[in-house]
Amino acid sequence: MNWQPSASLQVIRERARIYRQIRSFFNTRGCLEVETPVLASTTNTDVQVSTIEVPGFEIPFYLQPSPEFAMKRLLAAGCGSIFQITHAFRQGEAGRLHHHEFSLLEWYRAGYDYHQLMDEMELLITTLSLHQCSFTRITYKDLFRQVMDLGVDEVTLEQLRGHCNKSVPGTNVAQLDFDQCLDLLLGVVIAPTMQGYQFVYDYPLSQAALARVREDDNNLAERFELFFDGIELANGFSELTDADEQRARFEQDNAARAQKGLPQYAIDERLLAALESGLEDCAGVALGLDRLLMVLLELDSIDQVLTFTD
Repeated sequence: MNWQPSASLQVIRERARIYRQIRSFFNTRGCLEVETPVLASTTNTDVQVSTIEVPGFEIPFYLQPSPEFAMKRLLAAGCGSIFQITHAFRQGEAGRLHHHEFSLLEWYRAGYDYHQLMDEMELLITTLSLHQCSFTRITYKDLFRQVMDLGVDEVTLEQLRGHCNKSVPGTNVAQLDFDQCLDLLLGVVIAPTMQGYQFVYDYPLSQAALARVREDDNNLAERFELFFDGIELANGFSELTDADEQRARFEQDNAARAQKGLPQYAIDERLLAALESGLEDCAGVALGLDRLLMVLLELDSIDQVLTFTD
């Protein structure tokens, strides 16, 4: 039986180095390190998130796919800017870039918007890389136009399904909705063309998740993702602070889950109560530390950076 670590000792030491530097980076910038539970009675309702339920309790408990909800409650309680290094969990996640348990750096900056948070991400990654890194930024709409000559705000669902059928032969496109088609095209067609660190921002409102809507264009969400050579590293928002709008989005998620035959989850009433109490304008982002390690060490598989895979 193989009892050895999956990662080399060099990788284990490199992980320790970047964790030290992350803490130093945020401590010097006035951010408070916090800790929140990895096991809770509520979870994310997002259709794209598959949560792991833990048996043995009188009521459902879930391994958290993100510390986001708990961290926002801390923000509403007056903690100010905060960060956390934690483990997160997703059901059915397996492959070269995926594992059911993974490490996240998540942080929230009071008074920031998503552009300021992208600026800070550039500083952090350059610090962790030990050399100057270059970054590009492009809107979601411009990315699809540039790579595929596709207008995401003009194309119909049937046309999108046609693009998917052509780009990914054998896909059951009849089962894909509009955003699933866009996700497939982004992952299969567009991502392989991306080079270096690239921010993609201003996502369609249908993919807002927990992001604020742009005041000057209510068809767009103040959301961004960071990629490196097409590998998604981070997902961030100017955070939604309106409790009524957040409740409506949770309810829409559960309706979509019901339509797709997926389990529905209880809405996190504690988060909504926190938003109702008042959450100042802020921006937050989750950065996948395992994938970042892969990038920094030029490795090919997430298994090479995990201490143990089983």
